[in-house]
Amino acid sequence: MRDVAAERSEIERAIEGKTLCSVFAETVARRGDAEALVGKSASGESRSVSWNEYRAQVREVALGVHALGVAPRSFGVIMARNRPEHAIADMGILHAGATPVSLYNTLAPEQISYIVNHCEARIAVVEDVAFLAKFQAVRAELPTLERIVLLEGTSDDPWVITWDALRASGRDAHERDPRAFDGLWQGVTPDDTLTLIYTSGTTGPPKGVIDTHRSALWVLESLHHVVSTGDDDRLISYLPLAHAADRFLIYYAGAVSGHTVVFCSEVTQILQTLVEVRPTAFGGVPRIWEKLHAGLTSAIAKEPDEQRRRMVLGALEVARNVVALEQRGEPVPAELRQQRTMFEPIFAAIRARIGLDRCKHFVTGAAPTPREVVEFFHAIGVPISDVWGMSELGVVATRSPEGRIKIGSIGVALPGVEVRIADDGELQVRGGMVMRGYYKDPEKTAETIDADGWLSTGDIAKIDDEGFLTIVDRKKELIITAGGKNISPANLESLLKAHPLIGQACVIGDNRSYLTALIVLDSQVAPAWAAAHRIASHAIADLAVHPAVQADVAAAVAAVNDRVSRVESIRKWTILPTEWTAESEELTPTLKLKRRIIVDKYARAISAMYESPADACE
Repeated sequence: MRDVAAERSEIERAIEGKTLCSVFAETVARRGDAEALVGKSASGESRSVSWNEYRAQVREVALGVHALGVAPRSFGVIMARNRPEHAIADMGILHAGATPVSLYNTLAPEQISYIVNHCEARIAVVEDVAFLAKFQAVRAELPTLERIVLLEGTSDDPWVITWDALRASGRDAHERDPRAFDGLWQGVTPDDTLTLIYTSGTTGPPKGVIDTHRSALWVLESLHHVVSTGDDDRLISYLPLAHAADRFLIYYAGAVSGHTVVFCSEVTQILQTLVEVRPTAFGGVPRIWEKLHAGLTSAIAKEPDEQRRRMVLGALEVARNVVALEQRGEPVPAELRQQRTMFEPIFAAIRARIGLDRCKHFVTGAAPTPREVVEFFHAIGVPISDVWGMSELGVVATRSPEGRIKIGSIGVALPGVEVRIADDGELQVRGGMVMRGYYKDPEKTAETIDADGWLSTGDIAKIDDEGFLTIVDRKKELIITAGGKNISPANLESLLKAHPLIGQACVIGDNRSYLTALIVLDSQVAPAWAAAHRIASHAIADLAVHPAVQADVAAAVAAVNDRVSRVESIRKWTILPTEWTAESEELTPTLKLKRRIIVDKYARAISAMYESPADACE
């Protein structure tokens, strides 16, 4: 039986009086000249920053922005790709006593204007002139923004100062007063705002989630009791630093634990980066795991050596049987276990092929990952576990215990964290990592966090007798058919995306008599599939209407329908002649569907699927 009060006391003792700034100083003192941050130069060469260099550059930035008039407890925004300078700028603003806020690089000028004005940012750090142009386009709407720091390139605009000039200003300030830097960061308190995480706006204007030094260190300490990284670990930063996952679990966690952060500036390069870096821990959104799975299964199917191909398929069959028995809680026969051990060299080679041969911790989150994909990775010795959380909870609140993963579950509550299911099925959470609130929005804060500190997550969930939680769907995204049936679109979409050709799917059916689906082809798999089937055009628009593609997708939909109840079956579907990416308006930066936008944008295609009758599903 868990003693949550004791767990909380232990966590709070460990972080008492600390800030990310003070913990960073401890880590630098311990790690010194070891590698802290790794990025790539414009020519593609690796470049690294030691912990001592990291702190020296943070000092330069902190004193530089302070000299520009950025006062303690004011805000600065950053728009840059994942690179060492992003972390240095963020940590520098933080050490000046101010609060850094990262922006998604895909934001339009009017969206930038909204956030800059909402937090009244005094300074912005932008990567290049292309990002600078977005700010300049709405310059008249940004009265609080006094200066923009340009990481790369130059500008004649007096509003702009270069990164090198900012750092030089900081060096001069340090020479004049060597104690000034310590005076700034030592004035930061545990209850100061560490950052604002602006939600991606799937349901309206973004809200600014207030995370404090205390709440961030609380969740990292809680997570440390379950799984931790240290000096010898290497992690990849590839999700936007505007998103809580990368910010907390890679960047902040590195400052605390001392692991090396390797930056991947483009998410499209993550599979290549995995092989280059060979990380010791890796968290992938479902689409990453799906792409790895599709690539491996395709390579196995194309193996020219028939004997070797059969051996690999046989090994997978044995390993899947082991996984199935373990998941059911049944004993694995010694002979079967021995066979799995015999095939380990095959699986070790597969793990090395995708860069996961050194990896010790594998997680997924943000959305459901198809069960067959997770089972495949468990079979090859990559035991993926779901973590669950949200920006309002410092990104993570549950995780499966080591060696006890229930596929399909998001695990159990982290140490010190309480969970409960409300009468309507909504998951509620309480703990020291709960946000302070939404910035400048007390009404929404009061709606989300009750007087006893319970945060309503918006997720419908269920819990078993061992405390393992399973998410059913977002409360606001459940489809209620015309017949009154509640259906989870996410589950159906996950099943559809298990097919390699299907990159994204959006299930429709609210207040309708049957379900339909908008389907988008995978932009990387589809051309290869077309080549294999000797189809001349590899363009997505052409493939969307090609009879062979239509037939393959029809088979995929039929296979999904065979696995669900009649009321959940997809009666009609449309392949769209387009792509949905992190840069398009249909998806968030972590590849979640923006359902409201999709329904509005593709209203005509949706209506067409309901114009002629289909069998009702109510």
